[in-house]
Amino acid sequence: MAPKTPDLAPLARPGAEIAVRVTPKASRNRITLEEDGAIRVYVTTPPEDGKANEAVRKLLAKALGLAKTRLTLLRGQTSRDKVFRVEA
Repeated sequence: MAPKTPDLAPLARPGAEIAVRVTPKASRNRITLEEDGAIRVYVTTPPEDGKANEAVRKLLAKALGLAKTRLTLLRGQTSRDKVFRVEA
């Protein structure tokens, strides 16, 4: 049985900044919460032309219970470490 996607809804406050560590080209899409509270996002999409960033935004928005248009990538366009902001 696949692990359950963590409920990140408590983080979905307008103006909140959410830091994530991304692993592109993973075997499957999933989000995990590390013991230290870090959020890891695994996506099957390769990191080219922003496709992986869009896949991360979509997956993260689903876990937060938000529309993907409410998440803005602030930092980490070409990095594995990214920071998203929740828009009002």
